[in-house]
Amino acid sequence: MRTASLSRRQGKLMQRLDLLRELVIRDIQILYKRSALGLAWTLINPLLQLAVFAFVFQLVLPVNVPKYSSFVFSGLLVWNWFQSSLFQATGVITNNRALIRQPGFPAAILPAVTVTTGLIHFTLALPILLVFMSIDGIELKPIILAMPLLLALQFVLTVSLTYPLAAINVTFRDTQHILGVILQLLFYLTPLFYDLKSVPENLRLVYHLNPIVLLVESYRDILIQGVQPDWMALGILSALSVVLLPIGHQIFRRQSDRFVEEL
Repeated sequence: MRTASLSRRQGKLMQRLDLLRELVIRDIQILYKRSALGLAWTLINPLLQLAVFAFVFQLVLPVNVPKYSSFVFSGLLVWNWFQSSLFQATGVITNNRALIRQPGFPAAILPAVTVTTGLIHFTLALPILLVFMSIDGIELKPIILAMPLLLALQFVLTVSLTYPLAAINVTFRDTQHILGVILQLLFYLTPLFYDLKSVPENLRLVYHLNPIVLLVESYRDILIQGVQPDWMALGILSALSVVLLPIGHQIFRRQSDRFVEEL
């Protein structure tokens, strides 16, 4: 009896993973449909941002940050994954009316699709970061093996935030606009193009309340500095993410009963 139940669960899990893969492929195809450069935009966007930051903060308003290209590009990859996932997730239900109206369709998989698509973009852009690191004379250290832990943590944290955003936006369509303003503020309050050490010490507490700051700093510790990240802080963030994920999913599940009616 227990074996049959376990087998059914495994079968259901495999079905969901297959569905997740198909939806991610569909999202990427839609995103770059009729685009001449296609997936190349995954690299072009952060490279253009890097060019702007390098011009402004190396030539116009010079900042004293060693290995600036690797420093900025690593932060941009982490931030772009986080930002694009949250922003796209707010419209993921309203933009998939046909799927939501299908009986039995697991709507909870859609926010995970946006985060997985962001992870793929992150992974595709990672070799460019390695090129910048090579140019800056940075050698990879064994601590690089811990990077999958950061990827998993960022994935879980982001999914936990996308669930309530996707659900709330169905009934409160201003969510996406409000989120855009908040993300714009967070962009400047995250040390992407400047060093956290340059922030006045009495203001750093504000930065430490932003979980994406810890992630950005941890990626840089592993990739650029080749040192151990702050494992205790990451452990606290992991525990917080584990708590937030079921809460976010529960909010989504409760709201999902009204999706068809609202759409």
